[in-house]
Amino acid sequence: MKKPLTHIAVVGFVMFALLFGSTSWVQYVTADSLNNNPLNNRRILDQLARDRGPILVDGTPIAYSEPVDDKYKYQRKYGSDNLDPRAYASLTGYYSVVSGASGMERASGDYLSGDSDALFYDKVGSFFTGEQPRGAAVELTIDPKVQQAAWDGLGNQNGAAVALDPKTGKILAMASTPGWDPNALASHDATEASQAYKNLEAADGKPAYNRAIGGNLYPPGSTFKVLVAAAALESGDYEPDSQLNGPATLDLPQTTATIGNSHPGACRNGGKPTLADSLAESCNTSFASLGMDLGEDAIAKQAEKFGFGEDLEIPLNVTPSSFPSDLNPPQLAQSSLGQYEVRSTPLQMAMMTAGIANGGKMMKPQLVDRVLNANTLEPISETRSSQMSRPVSGDTADKLTDMMTGVVENGTASVAKMGDTKVAAKTGTAQHATGAAPHAWFISFAPADDPQVAVAVVVENGGNAGNEAYGATVAGPIAKNMMEAVVEK
Repeated sequence: MKKPLTHIAVVGFVMFALLFGSTSWVQYVTADSLNNNPLNNRRILDQLARDRGPILVDGTPIAYSEPVDDKYKYQRKYGSDNLDPRAYASLTGYYSVVSGASGMERASGDYLSGDSDALFYDKVGSFFTGEQPRGAAVELTIDPKVQQAAWDGLGNQNGAAVALDPKTGKILAMASTPGWDPNALASHDATEASQAYKNLEAADGKPAYNRAIGGNLYPPGSTFKVLVAAAALESGDYEPDSQLNGPATLDLPQTTATIGNSHPGACRNGGKPTLADSLAESCNTSFASLGMDLGEDAIAKQAEKFGFGEDLEIPLNVTPSSFPSDLNPPQLAQSSLGQYEVRSTPLQMAMMTAGIANGGKMMKPQLVDRVLNANTLEPISETRSSQMSRPVSGDTADKLTDMMTGVVENGTASVAKMGDTKVAAKTGTAQHATGAAPHAWFISFAPADDPQVAVAVVVENGGNAGNEAYGATVAGPIAKNMMEAVVEK
């Protein structure tokens, strides 16, 4: 009799221990991850009943909550009288009763909901007063004039545009088209909100992608030649006036294929252009030859220094750009032109451009300027500028700046001229699929002698110009308008 009782006691103790352990694990160990899971709608429902903090651009709310007379108590709204919610949707994201949160609504969710530890004293005060704590206000680094220039310039074309302050890394603009309206997803009618989400996912052009930092990345085309030129200068074997081989067509080793230029015939100086002239003219044959001479390791290491392959949060998650590996000579030649399997985000190309503009110091990009107490508007936290890497020396950055200025003054990027303001730039026209129109690229910064803004623009499939598109004619005017919005303030 004693043995069965002992057995039952042991089994009961083990079952109790397992039950106690599992509940403790859920309540304490995995509680944060379960609460923060974007699919956890119970958390969303709880937070919908709170006065969620606004997302601000230059002091104006572009996402905010209004009191309503229903079980959720507050209705999330997007946009303002002067700020189109579609122009900012790729930044704000949505906050939905059925789909959870995306964009900054998710990335800064703890601040906006009031759950952040930084709001501890506010929560303690609310406990004693009995009031529902308010979420904090999150102010973005976006300059509405630059954002509007990007949005208007892209218009009905699919693409993305990014502007950075080269000295601080602050993101002044980040536009992605086609845009979309988050207000439909914020509906308190679950059926309407669910249908709005399905419509967004199924919409032509995949507007839910933030093309500036993710989605299907782009071959950067000839804008990548700036990086190859940087690798050449950093090697110590080349100077801007070093002579390269730029024939009308370049025979690729190990194959019968050739590479030609975007214009008929050889490049400048009878097919013997300098490195600077090759960049100004965007000579394909000279850069393909240069890339093979430098070798895969040199270009790959230079790409890595500029941030290719690096995971990044701004705090939105950024898809890493990539440079392929294990290349044979023909593949390396194509990759040196920003083709083959080279893939980049517009943010990455803006970062590279900003790093050159800033004397070789690439600052970490940041989208949040500061977090404010929603009641007092006193700063709770402020984002400090920090250096991300030093991809090139100051001397190399100066040479690249002079070379990119030459692209504007005596090359393919003349569209970016801004009166007495010196501009540095590079064009790109990237082939990406058989029979498809090329992507149009433009990177630039201004003023070249005291940079205030660095820009990268891509327009998919040539935009409205289709097969007649060039980076200079399609993306160039957008970049120029964005730079003018900063320089001419």
